[in-house]
Amino acid sequence: MERIDEYVAWLTEHGGDLSGLKFAVDCSDGSAGILAKRLFPDAVVINDVPDGTFPHHSPNPLKAEARAQIAALVREQGLDCGVIFDGDADRAMFVDERGEFIQPDYLIPVVAETFNEKGVVIHDVRTSRAAIERLKEDGFTPVMGKVGHAYAKVLLRETNAICGGELAGHYYFRDFVHCDSGELAALRILSAFAAAKRRGLKVSEFMAPLLDRYANSGEVNFEVQDKAAAIERILAVAKTLAVETGRSDIDGYRLEYAEGWISVRQSNTEPYLRLIVECDTRERMEAWLATLSSCCKADVV
Repeated sequence: MERIDEYVAWLTEHGGDLSGLKFAVDCSDGSAGILAKRLFPDAVVINDVPDGTFPHHSPNPLKAEARAQIAALVREQGLDCGVIFDGDADRAMFVDERGEFIQPDYLIPVVAETFNEKGVVIHDVRTSRAAIERLKEDGFTPVMGKVGHAYAKVLLRETNAICGGELAGHYYFRDFVHCDSGELAALRILSAFAAAKRRGLKVSEFMAPLLDRYANSGEVNFEVQDKAAAIERILAVAKTLAVETGRSDIDGYRLEYAEGWISVRQSNTEPYLRLIVECDTRERMEAWLATLSSCCKADVV
């Protein structure tokens, strides 16, 4: 118990000021429930009894059905936002006051801005251009890496980064032994939301400058028999979209254009081909997505 007390004290000390924020916490029947009521004493906490059968919903908050309960709760009780953890609490994701999902990569600069220093911030190849641009505007140095915590933790050490994050909802901290912590991320992001509220901004208004900068498809998954062949078809068709201005092949392919970017990669953990399209307009994004999706010749999962 003494070590848990020390851990809670450390997280609270490094988490920031949440005063005035009304929010809910969904522990997803996972390990977040062990500490949730101590870390978030003023929150509405649900599904906080660990149960490996996950009776209330999937323990993966990237799935829309897993977020439905907390989204409804936030709307019904007129809360400022909600945070939902995955089963082992190393990932945290958020909904705003409308119950709308905030794609995790957009929160990477929000996490970075809670630190009183500038330096390297890592992100994966799927990160929105809006988040990368915001990091640069705020004086940080964004460094792109492969998808997955095994790669991110190494990159954090190699670059001596302050922090970092991924589209999947992992956030990494130099001061947390170069590892990810959903609980520390939640405390810091909630502190940013609380500070915004004290300035008169709703969470949706606080996030709008990032979310509205580009149109993003999110990660679209395809079951494809021959992933390598599908990637080659996508690369061939991508040449017809616009003039390529840059390319990364550290994890699949990320192709950059003045009008936007695309990412295509094979999943490291599941039998899927993953595609992201982000453009300067929604019309262009939807057109590019439709064109590239046809190369996969499979139903979207």
